[in-house]
Amino acid sequence: MPDYLVTLESAWIIKDAKSLEDAISIAISEAGKRLNPSAKYVEVEAGMLACPFCEGELNSAIIVAKTALIGLSLEMKVFRADSKEHAARIAKSVIGKALRDVPLEVKDVQEL
Repeated sequence: MPDYLVTLESAWIIKDAKSLEDAISIAISEAGKRLNPSAKYVEVEAGMLACPFCEGELNSAIIVAKTALIGLSLEMKVFRADSKEHAARIAKSVIGKALRDVPLEVKDVQEL
């Protein structure tokens, strides 16, 4: 059975955000705290989007009325899964238990 690297995308809301960089840092820190006891092996990063005009990368974060919506990228290695779909279900289950009420979407599954 092969090993997989599963990448999930998550949406995180920060209220009373002072700046975009501050909101991104707070979102990564809060996600890390919630993942730490049970899933500390999950890598948390700020999500990136492709610009439709210049093909460059942009932060997946926005601030409106001091409320920020941050897109986070969560990466987890899944060992000895039956298939890519099985690895994605395992990652969503493990991360979903730690990050209750946070929307998750599978972005990529790569065989290691």
